[in-house]
Amino acid sequence: MDADNVSLSKRILSIDILRGFVMIVMALDHTRDFFHIGAMTADPLNPETTTGMLFFTRWITHFCAPTFVFLSGLSAYLSAQHKTATQAPKFLLKRGLWLILVEIIVITLGLTFNPLYNFIILQVIWAIGWSMVFLALVTRISPKSVLVIGLILVFGHNLFDLLPKPADQTAGLILKVFFTASGTVIPLSSNHLVGIFYTILPWTGIMFLGYGIGAWYKKEYASELRKRNLMVAGLLTILLFITLRLINIYGDPAPHKKYHDFFKNLLSFFNVSKYPPSLQYTAMTLGPAMLFLALGEKTVNWFTKITAVYGAVPFFYYVIHFYLLHILLVMTFFATGHSEKEIVQVPFLFRPAAFGFGLPAVYLIWICVVAALYLPCRWFKRYKQTHRQWWLSYI
Repeated sequence: MDADNVSLSKRILSIDILRGFVMIVMALDHTRDFFHIGAMTADPLNPETTTGMLFFTRWITHFCAPTFVFLSGLSAYLSAQHKTATQAPKFLLKRGLWLILVEIIVITLGLTFNPLYNFIILQVIWAIGWSMVFLALVTRISPKSVLVIGLILVFGHNLFDLLPKPADQTAGLILKVFFTASGTVIPLSSNHLVGIFYTILPWTGIMFLGYGIGAWYKKEYASELRKRNLMVAGLLTILLFITLRLINIYGDPAPHKKYHDFFKNLLSFFNVSKYPPSLQYTAMTLGPAMLFLALGEKTVNWFTKITAVYGAVPFFYYVIHFYLLHILLVMTFFATGHSEKEIVQVPFLFRPAAFGFGLPAVYLIWICVVAALYLPCRWFKRYKQTHRQWWLSYI
């Protein structure tokens, strides 16, 4: 293997390490949803009612979705380098539509365990799917132009927080789905609902940012220049978050509240809006992600080798971790004396509002689930490396 290929392998490994790390952390939030005693009844980010550990447990997972979407855009750019100008957008279009279908059918079932699909849940895979569809439409223009569009979406979508809501119901729904939804539930019938929890275009902007910096990862791009770019971009992005949060005027629909308590003030400062991902939320999360990419590019140890396994097969891990968590939930549901009458709950079957444990148990379950998925992920990673079936590029 020549020096360029070695360098490229290390750069891609750093992407897998970061992606794997956020996938591991992401499972903590879903474990909390299923198993924490207060997950269905309290806001873990409310400075007035939460605890420091509960706040941190929820807050640290804020870094997962934007980092994953950002890296999806970066990976889309790298993947396009091995395809023709016609093949790349076609692949993005097909994969995007396929992800939307998987979100509706496979992931909703894993989340709810409801085969009747009374509540369809549209989250990050839905947003990634649509973002890939839009990315397919703009890949023929330059990556710099994609980056500019991404910046406009990320910086500009919070303008809708300052504008009056449309009087027309249809226009209002379109605005929610594409820009402002913090959790929009649409009835399809008397007993079937769709919950849109990830509005589309703010996440599309984050994916476009990842695609726009893809050129930094080309073989001929100097590693020191790439590292400097990531460092500068990361530090400026963190500075942007701090500045906007202190000014407290633009960039988040939930301004920083003032309390007569230092700890509550601190929690409020970092309590930014994920639904939809505000400019402040995006800056808070992507800044450290870019620093991680810059500083961790040549870091290889036992921990990074483990996280890279999860990062190499993120979609495989993402799907099966929901099913494993929900199977454990069903087992725990019956083991703790709950009856069949309590099975039907909204949105998750086998998850009564009063069910659950404290945070130590949540962390223990999380660690066990992540550890249990290591060998399946390692097997699938090796399978993808040694097989060339067409469907593998979609998983």
